[in-house]
Amino acid sequence: MSEQDAKLDEFAESDHPISDDTHRVGDRIKIIKGTKPDEVMKEPVDGAEKYLVVGTFTGEEKKYAVDDGAPRGKPEDVIMIMDGSKSGRVYPGGHGILGSTMASIRPDGINPTFLYFFLERAFNRINSATKGSAVPHTDKDFVRSLKYKITSLDEQRKIASVLYTVDQAVQNTKKVIEQTKRLRTGIVQSIFRSGHKTHESYQKTGSGEYSEMWDLVKFEDLIEDTRYGTDNKSNTEGKGYPTLRIPNVVEKRVTTDDLKHTPLDDDEFERLRLEDDDILVIRTNGNPNYVGRCATFTERTDSLVFASYLIRIRVDESRIRPAFVREFLNSQRGQNDMSGWVRSSAGNYNLTVAAIEKFDVPVPSLDEQEAIIKKIDSVEGLVQMNYQHLGQLQRLKQGLMQDLLSGEVRTYNKGIELVDDVFQHG
Repeated sequence: MSEQDAKLDEFAESDHPISDDTHRVGDRIKIIKGTKPDEVMKEPVDGAEKYLVVGTFTGEEKKYAVDDGAPRGKPEDVIMIMDGSKSGRVYPGGHGILGSTMASIRPDGINPTFLYFFLERAFNRINSATKGSAVPHTDKDFVRSLKYKITSLDEQRKIASVLYTVDQAVQNTKKVIEQTKRLRTGIVQSIFRSGHKTHESYQKTGSGEYSEMWDLVKFEDLIEDTRYGTDNKSNTEGKGYPTLRIPNVVEKRVTTDDLKHTPLDDDEFERLRLEDDDILVIRTNGNPNYVGRCATFTERTDSLVFASYLIRIRVDESRIRPAFVREFLNSQRGQNDMSGWVRSSAGNYNLTVAAIEKFDVPVPSLDEQEAIIKKIDSVEGLVQMNYQHLGQLQRLKQGLMQDLLSGEVRTYNKGIELVDDVFQHG
């Protein structure tokens, strides 16, 4: 029995009859669409209120608005995106003036937290049922037509408390990941100035200071081979060789998720076949922040090649470790150096081999390089460990949502402690 199944069994009640009665969500909610307020500002002033837009909930922006007659959200509401590609996505409610692309789903006779998780689970259905061709819009009638089986408020509160507890663990783990990533960034920034050992003097460069004990070397003098990937058309039918693309270069690591295949003749395969410690650099993207990001390839049993928007670099490992190059190019200093060589064309940003070869790369001793790699990898290990924990929690949450919200697993006669945030609004 899996851990998830064991958790679900805690709530199962096999001898209790399960009602087939259902309610339309529309009979228990009111949808209040936002409008464009009179005035929006970045800093609060007298009379201003929080402006509820997508960035408010994702943490990407904080805005305020003034409009006496504007629709407002409440803490017990569920806030839904009504326009755009993410139509139907929901966030927990809050006080503030609703943005024109948002709506408050106000519960009446249904527990607000239960409603939030019910609508979160229904996101794909709501998003697939949008109206409009140029800009999709959430279909309010479709949202109202959704049906739920758990009609008892007492059971809704229990289910909501279980899901709320797991969701809080998910959100807390995300915060830990962000904190650890900031720690990693700080360590990397410090280490590429001060090094791992004690250094008494520093040399100044265009991107900052480096230890006097480190050589600054043109990248072309450290490179043994560079190559662009194949521009042959790839496929999803498994014809040809598995091919790494831009989405496979993630967080300084190579992933093999969603691989496509590319037919190649024998000579081209040999030229493009990846080997252990090859460095893959993103050379073209619509987002300039992605250009120059890189990962090192770890040898696998499959024979993999790479696509044209990637550059493969092989370095002289008697002078510099591939992992050290990876860390430098992904560091803020490395990115700053590369940004001066990135060129835009037809909506894309591009980095060429000729430009890469002109970079100045700091080269400590091999011993210090390895010590630096080890220190960064230790923090990276914490990040990856927390990502794994996050994945486990998210899978648990999805399983609980499926079984509890559908009524397949019931919470009758179970001593589930109600969470205050669930109970206080219904």
